[in-house]
Amino acid sequence: AALGLMLALEGALYAAAPEFMKNVLSRAAETPDNALRWGGLGALVLGVALVWAVRGCSVRCITEA
Repeated sequence: AALGLMLALEGALYAAAPEFMKNVLSRAAETPDNALRWGGLGALVLGVALVWAVRGCSVRCITEA
């Protein structure tokens, strides 16, 4: 479900603003690998935390596992 939502949102961006997305991709190609890696890691942590919060899991979930 999450992958479908991600594809729908990305597809909407390409459909609504193709020039903007081309600009974003060209900037990403020029960005140093280390910056992309840290940005990706930050997005990963934020995404997992958001899913965890939405699903209602707390620290107690970790200790009960």
